[in-house]
Amino acid sequence: MKLWPFKVTKGSEDKPMIVVTQEGKEKRFAAEDISSMVLSKMREVAEAYLGSTVKNAVITVPAYFNNSQRRATYKAGTTAGLNVMRIINEPTAAAIAYGLNKKTGWYSKRNVVIFDLGGGTLDVSLLSIGGDVFEVKATSGDTHLGGEDFDNKMVNYCVEEFKRKHQLDVSGNTRALMRIRNACEKAKKRLSFACSVDIEIDCLFSSTDFYITFTRDKFEHINMDLFNKCMEPVEKCLGDAKMDTSSVDDIVLIGGSSRIPRVQQLLQDVFKGKELCKGINREDAVAYCAAVQAAVLNGNGNGTGKLKDFTLMDVTPMSLGVRTERPNSNNMCVVIPRHTRIPIIKSKTFDTSKDNQISCVFDSFEGESETALENNLLGSFSLHDLPPAP
Repeated sequence: MKLWPFKVTKGSEDKPMIVVTQEGKEKRFAAEDISSMVLSKMREVAEAYLGSTVKNAVITVPAYFNNSQRRATYKAGTTAGLNVMRIINEPTAAAIAYGLNKKTGWYSKRNVVIFDLGGGTLDVSLLSIGGDVFEVKATSGDTHLGGEDFDNKMVNYCVEEFKRKHQLDVSGNTRALMRIRNACEKAKKRLSFACSVDIEIDCLFSSTDFYITFTRDKFEHINMDLFNKCMEPVEKCLGDAKMDTSSVDDIVLIGGSSRIPRVQQLLQDVFKGKELCKGINREDAVAYCAAVQAAVLNGNGNGTGKLKDFTLMDVTPMSLGVRTERPNSNNMCVVIPRHTRIPIIKSKTFDTSKDNQISCVFDSFEGESETALENNLLGSFSLHDLPPAP
């Protein structure tokens, strides 16, 4: 929030609201309202291209999105006037795009790691692909780690340099910060193939120009802690799948930030020098798969044409469980462990906590903490008219 050029305020039920000025008036929007505007624009572009109306959609989300984030995404689609047919995970979508495009003639299963480092999130998934069956083994990630965080580090560095050189503090000036951010983002992209980049901003603040040279070494140094953090979900994903790096056949890179050379080097170090698959188009591979999935759901994937049908076996990214009404109980009882293949039905038996109890309240959570309140509350339900008994 400190680095954004817009304000965020608290709405009803602690919901964060984005404050912007539109047509001279201050307006407040929820995150899903902004998403629905983007989807509405995309729908217009698609309709203009096709010359017909678009009613249905398949939407992809980061694998580690929780239930409320997925529901907000679904709401954004419906607000945009779309019938959301399915929501699928982005790394899974990338694996399908890679599998259908590159390896359609596979006769044996291959284990594929999808490393998806985008602008705001990091997703890692491990899939086993055989023929047209895509089975998710494990998924991990960080919904608060991506290219914007690398930009933030560069922005902070530039603000401190400007203060040191000119004794001027621009940290409170949103316009100046936005100009620095735009310049830093362009410099970051160029540093993926250049050794150094000059940033020049005329009249940044108080009629003072700003000039700095960013080398690749400097960029890597200020972001090294974040680059190392990117490897943690990779190791966690392999551990959850109980798989060694030697069992992985392909490592597929997705997302613009996966172009950063240092990230690629660290990833190769994890997989002991194994070659990374960079051939797939990182920007549109996920959207390509969403379109394929939409065509299949629409009845166009019957195998008679170019489009092949496929089977997707996904998993739940987080454990699902309940907290019961026992005295002083705050433990979550897991009913469905994370990485359970979905759809799934599981049952668990609970006892009443006192004699002649006739009702019971269950709080439903998702997350990995043993303490229920540290997990994400999905909702509550109650059972009534239980037969009184010891």
